[in-house]
Amino acid sequence: MKLTTYYNRVNIITSIVVLIATGVIYYLFIHLILTNKLDKDLAVEEEEIQQYTRTFQKLPLPASYIDQSVSYRKAPKDSVTVRDFSYTTYFNLKEKEEEPGRRLITIVELKGEHILVTITKSRVESEDLVRVILLITLGVTIILLGCLFLINRFVLNRLWQPFYNILKRMKVFEVTSSEHVGIEPTRIDEFNELTQSVNAMAERVRYDYKELKSFTDNASHEMMTPLAVINSKLDSLVQTDVFTEQQSALLEDIYQATGRLSRLHQSLLLLAKIENNLIGDIQAIDLKELIAQKARQFEELLERDGLTLEVILCEKTINMSRYLADILLNNLFSNAVRHNIKGGKIIVELSNVKLVIGNTGKDFETKTKLFDRFSKSNESDGMGLGLAISKQVCNLYGYRIDYEQVKKMHYFSIFFDR
Repeated sequence: MKLTTYYNRVNIITSIVVLIATGVIYYLFIHLILTNKLDKDLAVEEEEIQQYTRTFQKLPLPASYIDQSVSYRKAPKDSVTVRDFSYTTYFNLKEKEEEPGRRLITIVELKGEHILVTITKSRVESEDLVRVILLITLGVTIILLGCLFLINRFVLNRLWQPFYNILKRMKVFEVTSSEHVGIEPTRIDEFNELTQSVNAMAERVRYDYKELKSFTDNASHEMMTPLAVINSKLDSLVQTDVFTEQQSALLEDIYQATGRLSRLHQSLLLLAKIENNLIGDIQAIDLKELIAQKARQFEELLERDGLTLEVILCEKTINMSRYLADILLNNLFSNAVRHNIKGGKIIVELSNVKLVIGNTGKDFETKTKLFDRFSKSNESDGMGLGLAISKQVCNLYGYRIDYEQVKKMHYFSIFFDR
């Protein structure tokens, strides 16, 4: 979820909750104020009736007006002082209909008798006034929310545009290129500071990359020279004299160690080049033809271990480095042969969507770390870099490589579309 979307959602929800709560409170206060006003009007009418009764020693005539009515009846003998406000209905003679009303019941003493006086007022005007205020408040609330939404939708999006521009430039930033992230013109101090920090960080990363690349190149060159010297001296030593069986075993161990060190050096150097996208030569490759060629190259190894190869191929063309494609297939084929069993089989299936290479083999425990560097089983004599290199090659070209085991079959699948 984008920041502006999240902010808009929180802002709108908070505004709606606050406006609804304040609207309810506002309505209750207005209703209470108007009710108190009606009660004061009823109290004034009560006071006028009591004053008229004391002055003229008689009750005013009962009357019904458009918005008020007054009626009398004798109070029960055991009644005490009564003064009660309550909600009721009021019959409008002009409109011939019931209306909401407010009533006051009180007692007036006349010539030693208690008279129950009922004064009723219509609440239509008050209700209409409350309704008008409520509609005005609701309208203002809707307009306010609409303006708030438009401000958040357009003004904030434009306000955050420099941030998205910086983010877009960071996504396409390449450490091997000499282009800068750039300066995004804006009046917002935070975005200006962000731009400066991003550019400074890019320069530090580019500097560190150059230093690391220089170190890698120098280390590679310096390591190749001693290895070449060691191999040359070993060749000269072997040709100079006859050795005992123990000396021959020691020389063979040295040969194997130097060969392993050389392969390890080349693999790590290849990983560094792949991770830094230093291998170009992207071209259209007929994957079906390349797999068929690779199967022919492994025929001797398959016959040596008694392995059977099942190949199902369809036409498929991919765009990548032929050198890396050859390394990828070579690693997967070598892995299928190395970790197979005597008399096992290898299955290769190529479709327009994926390439699957499966082989029989024993179960093992390091399934979740297959594609990590130097991850290998205890029985393996490899360096544990083949699948790591295959993973990096797939990542470089946007492919996905997965592993799964079905019974005794181990399948590596390369999906050409993520």
